[in-house]
Amino acid sequence: MTEPSKSAITVTGDELERKTVWHRVRHFPLCRGIIADVRDRLPYYRSDWTDAWNYRVIPATILTYFTNIFPAIAFAQDMFDRTDNSYGVNEVLLASALAGVVFGVFSGQPLTIVGVTGPISIFNYTVYEIIKPLDIPFFPFMFWISIWGMICHFIISMTNSVSALKYVTKFPCDIFGMFINIVYLIKGVEILSRQFTPQDSGASGFASVVVAISMGIVGFAGNSFNETNYFNRHVRQFIVDYTTPGCVVFFSGFIHFGGYLNNVELAKLPITKAFRPTGREHWIDVSGLKVNDVFLALPFGIILAILFYFDHSISALMAQDEKYKLKKPSAFHYDLFLLGIVTGIAGLLGIPCPNGLIPQAPLHTESCLVRDKKGRVTGCVEQRFTNTVQGLMLFGTMTRPLLVCLGNIPQCVLAGMFFIMGSTGLNGNEIFNRIRFICRHDKADPSPLSLVPQKKLYLFVMFSLLGTAAEVGIVQTKGSIGFPLVLLLSVILTMWFPKLFTREELDIMDGPVAHENTLKNL
Repeated sequence: MTEPSKSAITVTGDELERKTVWHRVRHFPLCRGIIADVRDRLPYYRSDWTDAWNYRVIPATILTYFTNIFPAIAFAQDMFDRTDNSYGVNEVLLASALAGVVFGVFSGQPLTIVGVTGPISIFNYTVYEIIKPLDIPFFPFMFWISIWGMICHFIISMTNSVSALKYVTKFPCDIFGMFINIVYLIKGVEILSRQFTPQDSGASGFASVVVAISMGIVGFAGNSFNETNYFNRHVRQFIVDYTTPGCVVFFSGFIHFGGYLNNVELAKLPITKAFRPTGREHWIDVSGLKVNDVFLALPFGIILAILFYFDHSISALMAQDEKYKLKKPSAFHYDLFLLGIVTGIAGLLGIPCPNGLIPQAPLHTESCLVRDKKGRVTGCVEQRFTNTVQGLMLFGTMTRPLLVCLGNIPQCVLAGMFFIMGSTGLNGNEIFNRIRFICRHDKADPSPLSLVPQKKLYLFVMFSLLGTAAEVGIVQTKGSIGFPLVLLLSVILTMWFPKLFTREELDIMDGPVAHENTLKNL
């Protein structure tokens, strides 16, 4: 029997040593999830950049930039109006740009798009409305909310509490996705309602409604073009890729076509100086808060952390849906820790805290998909280029020339953008698809839903609609700050489903969001 060579013994010894070290790490009580995420994801870091050498990143970058900036600007308008001009365009642009670059370069899952969301804008102006009568300085108070929120993020990720995501199924994700899409449609209507002013007898309001609805219809039709049989697949994909940015450019110029449009004054987006904050002299404003106010910010920081825990994690789950056929591992623990750092930086700069975006995150993944001649998904271009570059583009938008361009965009175009994203998101939402299936006259098709008894299908859809109504309803009240609780209840409800539905029925209507490989560190 031949003796093994020294090199073979050395390799075997190294492997044994690595396994021993990893065995110890796995059983270390703190940071186990973060270390596992970094260990799994780090070997792919180089390929995350080299894999970007693919045409799909070009339309993905453009689409992500437009679908990130315009809803964010609309939320900026909302916060501008409801926080006495405390937040404006520059604050939202800086928050989205910071998140894009940081998560594009450093995150464990760069496909997840991070920016300013509807829930955080609602959180911000709700806090403002609560503390204004108490004469508490807004930006120092928001700074301490962010600091407490950052600490909570660290605690959640370091204690491996992110692993609770393994209980999240498609049911709460579908509800949350439908909630976001409905909120987008509501925001579009709210923007249009502000265009009716007594000074112009409703002319600008009527013109704004026509532009926004026309933009929404054209955008929805273009984004749904892959579902048609017109032209070949390359032309159809080109139309889908560039419909949204094309609509923004066309309808922004549409108001200058002349005729009766010359007699209408459409409200534009308010802008400020380049790279300057909106309602104050300096970006950093953290002084002037009493000690008791610092601890008053603690419960708000906890609520912020709970909101981001669900909001960001669910958007990351949806961006890594099983249908996208991703191959690279995820990093939920590490990414939440990184989000905590970004939250602290945002509080220091006095800008809205960014987190995972819906529907932008799954839309970004969809835009990176590679399909065969029959339109079937064969893979995804998993890379860091699109997220990083769209973040840099947002930084560039804060320069004076591009700010002036933003200042020339009518507010009705922002409403149209909301209509496009809301309607496109609803069209792909599973709850909406089930409602469509129920309303069909002829259900004799190969859809798996035909295997579910009608009463069970109706019951499941009813639960979905009730959950969506609860989430939409609470954000329309002063209790909107309790939104994370409703989201948590939708997760808890799924634990009772095995008593109401069979395993086979749940496999069709519910089930895990992502592939087992994506969820393994949970």
